[in-house]
Amino acid sequence: MPRITLNGKMALDLPGEYLQRRHIPSGQEFWLGQRSGDLLLHPIRPDLQKLYLEPTTACNLECRTCLRNVWDDPIRHMRWETFEKVLESLPALPQLKRVVFTSFGEPLTHPKLLDMIAAVRRFDLQITLGTNGLLLDQRMARELVRLGVDRVVISIDGGKPETYRGVRGALLSQVIDNMRTLTETKRQLDSLFPFIGVEFVAMRSNIAELDDLTRLAANLQVSRLLVSNVLPYTPALLDEKLYSYSPIPPIPASSWALRVGAWVTWATCELPRMHWGADRRCRFVKDQAAVVGWDGGVAPCYALSHNYRYYTIDGRQKKVDRYLLGDVHQHSLLDIWTSEEYVCFRSEVQAFNFPSCPDCDLRETCDLRARNLGCWGWDPSCADCLWAQNIVLCP
Repeated sequence: MPRITLNGKMALDLPGEYLQRRHIPSGQEFWLGQRSGDLLLHPIRPDLQKLYLEPTTACNLECRTCLRNVWDDPIRHMRWETFEKVLESLPALPQLKRVVFTSFGEPLTHPKLLDMIAAVRRFDLQITLGTNGLLLDQRMARELVRLGVDRVVISIDGGKPETYRGVRGALLSQVIDNMRTLTETKRQLDSLFPFIGVEFVAMRSNIAELDDLTRLAANLQVSRLLVSNVLPYTPALLDEKLYSYSPIPPIPASSWALRVGAWVTWATCELPRMHWGADRRCRFVKDQAAVVGWDGGVAPCYALSHNYRYYTIDGRQKKVDRYLLGDVHQHSLLDIWTSEEYVCFRSEVQAFNFPSCPDCDLRETCDLRARNLGCWGWDPSCADCLWAQNIVLCP
């Protein structure tokens, strides 16, 4: 560890070897912060790599597991003027690789979704579309293939029609038909893309059908199965959760062969953690991702992108307020991403400078915890976050 001194010009001279090893170029700017009395240098970099866009908060379904049942937010489509502000920001983000069109609403209900995808594709960015699959008809399938969407993730929360209908109030057969239509459209247009993924929200009432869903995924040439635990918004969903504070066995799952053109590979199955653990890491920060809401507000993650209530791992109800770090109508995405607040927030999350509220002796009575605040560290607090525990997963 090099020893450095504040020189006569009140500047710190960092050794050249250290700068080279850390790939810190000449002229690099930093935000100066501190934690527990130590000085911290936070690099200011245009390194946003993954952008989640929320085209709408509207949906064609009323799933019993959905956050929309309990949130305080309006049902709105993103205006084209708001989307154009996002487009204007893209050239200044040299490391941006992927745009994910998904949200707690159904993206395919937005009347200009295909125009949005086409506009983003002009920047040669990869596209993921998250959908419930019910509006994925033949015309939509052809357009998604034509536009070069490389991933479509379809939510299916049951391996049997009656279970799926009980969660989503819709027909599983319609989703399966639409998935087959998409696969056939890819064949007709001689395209390997989009790869098809399935997202499954695991609960007590449907976990026995995961094997059925795996077999279905294999038959439909699904390349990825993402299994998430339910985020309980109601006492009924709290009773449905499978995960625990104490260690329990993981969810068993299997993989399957996948034909990709002339090649055969293996599909992937991503499983959640099933208990509270010491290792806490935010995938949104790790993936250098940001979330742009329907109204242009920029949040750091899904967990802080809406106003809602949910139950923590030990059953305490918590109110979460939307945490915005900027608005695309007022500032570019680059300016928001490199702002002092956003840079310092990501640093706090990377270090996970938050208490472990479920381990605290005051956990059942703490009013700070009930408002998603912490007794130390950054506010809002990520102390109870099930995403950071890898218990709840997103595409």
